[in-house]
Amino acid sequence: MKYLKHRNIRQIKPATKLTIKSAFLISVLLLALIGSGCLGQNLEGVIISGSTSVLPPAQVLSETYMGIHSETVISVKGGGSGTGIAELIDSSNDIAMSSRKIKDTEISNAKANGIVPVEYEIAKDGISIIINPSNPVNDLTLEQLQKIYSGEFKNWKEVGGEDSEIAVIARDSASGTQEFFKEAVMGNVEFRSDLITQSATGAVTQEVAQNKKAIGFVGAAYQSKDIKTIGINTGSAVIMPTEENILSETYPLSRALYLYTSQTPKKAASDFIEFVLSTDGQKIIRENGYAPIKNI
Repeated sequence: MKYLKHRNIRQIKPATKLTIKSAFLISVLLLALIGSGCLGQNLEGVIISGSTSVLPPAQVLSETYMGIHSETVISVKGGGSGTGIAELIDSSNDIAMSSRKIKDTEISNAKANGIVPVEYEIAKDGISIIINPSNPVNDLTLEQLQKIYSGEFKNWKEVGGEDSEIAVIARDSASGTQEFFKEAVMGNVEFRSDLITQSATGAVTQEVAQNKKAIGFVGAAYQSKDIKTIGINTGSAVIMPTEENILSETYPLSRALYLYTSQTPKKAASDFIEFVLSTDGQKIIRENGYAPIKNI
């Protein structure tokens, strides 16, 4: 992407988040309308679920879209990439959000249910390594990360920090972020037995912000002043998860974010994805801390 050479490196901004309460109320309202048959021919509901990494921009995109298209009611909820894809397979949602590619086994299960998943790449993201702001460590190699998450390194002094045990935080097994981290960092090495898992990305950031000994990994859009993002030391340079580095894949933990539908999605779902991929939609992606896939 040649235009990258002419732009200043820009740090990914923290994502704009709706409250859990408001998202929950929207979901309850939509499900109640569907269940009661109150959604008539001129009002169509769309249910979106899955990755909590994709959740923040999806919430803003859906609210913006509903502001333009009053005939559509969109419900957005998290739960993890695996959960969203499972709900697409059993027709519990219209769109699955995922921070990883769909697996071959999931495609097979979907086809067994008469569904052929269709993939839409909507943004680029990076896995940020986060620690407490009081921690003096500024960067780690992928090898050091692996040793921390496998349990070989148990004390911060082993990676240039203070003499303090390491509290290791990760997402749970339903998370596409955890699966990406496992593939990119852990390889065939297992996670340590005392790994502290969280069911949502926000819970990881909260734990790291409160615990001086903690380390975690989150989508780049979740960076904030309450946590410290450290770089990946490649030996020749320390690379930060900026938009420039993520788009060019210079940052070692860069990834794509996806939406999935069936091969015959309802029109409202198809129109919403078209909006996400439009210039206006991609601007919202960027404003919420993610790297757009289109040159805007």
